[in-house]
Amino acid sequence: MYITTFYSFKGGVGRTMALVNIAVDLAQRGKRVLVVDFDLEAPGLDTFDLPRGDGSRSGMVDFVHDYLHTGRVPDARGYFYESVGIGDKGGGLWIMPSGAPHEAYARKLAEIDWNDMYNRRDGYLLFEDLKLQWKASIDPDYVLIDSRTGHTEVAGICTRQLPDAVVILFFPNEQNLRGLTKVVRDIRAEETGPRNKAIKLHSVMSNVPDIDDEDQILAKMLQSFQERLELQHDPMVIHRYQSLSLLNQAIFTVSRPKSRLSREYRNLLEAIVRNNLRDRNSALQYIKSVREGFDGSRGENLHNEVVNCLNEVKKNNLHDGEVLYQVGKLMRDIGNFDESMTLFRQSIEAGYSGPEAHIARMNLLHWQFDDEISAAREALYVLDYPSLNRHQIHDAFTTLALSPEHSKKVLDCRSMRLLPAQYKIRIAKRLDGNLTQAQLSKDILLSILSANGVSDQDRLVTKNALVFPAMALGRYSTVVRIITALEPEADEMSAEHAFSLGMAKWAMTDSIVPELFRQSLKLCRPNAHARDDLTPNNAQFLAIAHWAIGQYEEASRFLDSIFRGWSEAWSKQFSYWRYLRVSASEFQKDIEELDTLIDGDQNVRPRFMSTMDDSGVDMSDNADYEEI
Repeated sequence: MYITTFYSFKGGVGRTMALVNIAVDLAQRGKRVLVVDFDLEAPGLDTFDLPRGDGSRSGMVDFVHDYLHTGRVPDARGYFYESVGIGDKGGGLWIMPSGAPHEAYARKLAEIDWNDMYNRRDGYLLFEDLKLQWKASIDPDYVLIDSRTGHTEVAGICTRQLPDAVVILFFPNEQNLRGLTKVVRDIRAEETGPRNKAIKLHSVMSNVPDIDDEDQILAKMLQSFQERLELQHDPMVIHRYQSLSLLNQAIFTVSRPKSRLSREYRNLLEAIVRNNLRDRNSALQYIKSVREGFDGSRGENLHNEVVNCLNEVKKNNLHDGEVLYQVGKLMRDIGNFDESMTLFRQSIEAGYSGPEAHIARMNLLHWQFDDEISAAREALYVLDYPSLNRHQIHDAFTTLALSPEHSKKVLDCRSMRLLPAQYKIRIAKRLDGNLTQAQLSKDILLSILSANGVSDQDRLVTKNALVFPAMALGRYSTVVRIITALEPEADEMSAEHAFSLGMAKWAMTDSIVPELFRQSLKLCRPNAHARDDLTPNNAQFLAIAHWAIGQYEEASRFLDSIFRGWSEAWSKQFSYWRYLRVSASEFQKDIEELDTLIDGDQNVRPRFMSTMDDSGVDMSDNADYEEI
């Protein structure tokens, strides 16, 4: 429930007209709106053509009068009614009028001593109770209060005790400026007063003539308002509108929605809604604006006002998973990882329907908390979502591969079952960062080969992709079977297949088959051997192949090109020494070992040749591959 008071120091600025148009527009947008006529001396809400229903015509004056005469807070449901037929998409409009339009109204109003009620009759608590009754009986999204003008006790109730925001409408002249100065000062004082209540102010120049300001009269008056009222933004403007429809108090946002007056009312409406952090759309927009204004520096302290607003957003959206998720992202961005983890968990518990919260928790657990087991568990949740993009699936599979225990469950995940073979192959080919990932890659590829309805082309691509994880896992006989089945003649092989076949036979027999490495060099793209700008792993490939055929100087030349271009800033590199993608420091170890081999140490062997699984069992032959 967000309470906004419409106040003007003087009349004649279209205050009630603006309130009614905004109230109806909000109801049409699906909001539950309560309008309260607190302009008790000159009520006007009942003059608008709004359905009255069959409810009571009693209102605010009757409510206060009955309280003073009985000493008990009345049931507020007897003092407002629903304006039936106003609203759409679940929205509605309720009206609490000033009171029944009969002779007793003036007498009841005159009998109310507002000072006495506040000083001796707990008037403050009466209106706090009334707010609770509004919430309990209507649960409105918005309460719009039409306030009395001038400096009065009633105006103080409307502008200081009840509202979250105050719309101040004024005609830009000295009389209004002088009167508003005290009102605005008193409203702002609430923030540092006993209630510590920050009330949002919206300033609106209303009934402004639409004429040229040749002598800068309006501009100078506007400057005076900004300076003396200390306005942080230019006031919004509602221009004087020449239409006889105003005599009938037509609701322009309904009857003439494309008119300029309607657009100006909607501008004011949007400003009110934007500052209502209890409105989920406004809360989401606010979070987005904070993130966009954040410079990305880890550990940056948020302004106290922002912290307070975010706390309000969390408090008001405890059961809104998306809002909690967005606040969690903001906390993550500023480096508050513990808070973001909590918010992501609360988002999931609140029923957030997308995979993003699980993905966010997965990444935090992996990268910030080094909790690989919990990260893998989150990855399983992610993979159970039916509609993931390729990047999300890859990130989840990569994380899942951190935990051998959980990675075994990958083939049972919904996302894996629904993926076409081509996407499974792409993901499998990217899982090459460690032996557990290689094992997961192997499992995915074998599941494709064992499935029904897989095209011949996909089977061919799958078998090709299976070579690298099989090499990493020590399945040498399988590699030989795959390559010789695909390309039985050596002179028909690709460079990589000839090279990998040579490496597999070396591992199986502990002896080199030079012809295969010679063939791999022959099949390399033209001029590859002469280039000095080779990628590190291409140079490693050529160094191994030249060593295998006895061309040690050439092997050293390619290895030297890696040392010369060495950079710790390198991204991960695929290493033929392990048949895995490794960090720059790990790749450096591999080329140093290769350098030792080239220098003549016959005891050095590539690391993939000593591959063992996590239990210490040699994985060089496995029945999993028999179907290939």
